[in-house]
Amino acid sequence: MPNGLKTLTRYTIEEEHRHPGSSGEFSALVNVVATAAKIIANQVTRGAIVGSGVQDETSVSGRLDVLTDEIMVGQTQWSGHLSGLLSEQHATVLPSTQRRGKYLLAYDALDGSSNIDVNLPVGSIFSILRAPDAVVAGDAEPAETDFLQPGVEQVCAGFTLYGPATMLVLTTGSGVDGFTLDREIGAFVLTHPQMRIPEDTSGFAINAANERFWERPVRRYVLECLEGVEGPRGRDFNMRWVASLVADTFHILTRGGLYLYPRDTRNPALPGRVSLLYGANPIAFIVEQAGGAATTGHERMMEVAPAHVHQRVPFIFGSRNEVLRIERYHREPDAGKRFDSSLFGTRSLFRPAKHDQRT
Repeated sequence: MPNGLKTLTRYTIEEEHRHPGSSGEFSALVNVVATAAKIIANQVTRGAIVGSGVQDETSVSGRLDVLTDEIMVGQTQWSGHLSGLLSEQHATVLPSTQRRGKYLLAYDALDGSSNIDVNLPVGSIFSILRAPDAVVAGDAEPAETDFLQPGVEQVCAGFTLYGPATMLVLTTGSGVDGFTLDREIGAFVLTHPQMRIPEDTSGFAINAANERFWERPVRRYVLECLEGVEGPRGRDFNMRWVASLVADTFHILTRGGLYLYPRDTRNPALPGRVSLLYGANPIAFIVEQAGGAATTGHERMMEVAPAHVHQRVPFIFGSRNEVLRIERYHREPDAGKRFDSSLFGTRSLFRPAKHDQRT
């Protein structure tokens, strides 16, 4: 490890020393989650080798979805730092197998798992909440209702990115710090202290194939970006879509940008696609702590009151000024010029020549 770099273990201990009376339970929990991330990183990098002797039709992503969840449970459930765990892989809350700890853990062990089969970036996302006193004391069993806390109640949030380097990004409410796994010593070391998202950006990430389902404010925003220097924004934009929430988040943390997975009209009963408790809330916490903003389009993401543990929501986040613009467009849904249903305008994918542009 290069001289001067700080390990995650030292980082969490120093953070706890800043809070007199801390028991050390929180720093121990973060390091347990980090250990799970190291094991998952090792399995993810093996790709199709994982479970290659299994004689069934399960895809690599399907096998890794199950395996990574088992790793997260296996590393945290016994530790005594938690009262309960929650993920989409389980129909009910998993209680601690040891003593009741102060915290609850909501997580997605393998975000973007569909990218595994084509060797694109994936990651893990986690959110730490406080457990009710009655649960910690053993007077009540951990229940789904214990997890129904708005994002502002989070104690800690983080994600790991399994790419060319394995990264862990973390916030405890005092900014955002990024750690890189040094495989020589087997530890995460602080490499990206106090990450900040630029307030302005000329890049956005959205799945353009869903354009016909977007609400008018989102279509207005994207069209104005695509019009570039000749449109109302007066500058050119870049559009991309990785289909991996953690990969897009890390890009925004390092270079700025806007991520949109907006409300759409495909299924009125399912207006959003991103999990609130173990996706949108932890990412929103990180983004806000890095100077960005996160919204559903209509309200601040961190203030959404969860209705049920597997609730899914529209999710827009990134550079603050662009998020504020999107929110303004949602407050004035009928404003802006009229446009047709084609994302790329009335002629074709290609920009018309200057002398032939239509009004």
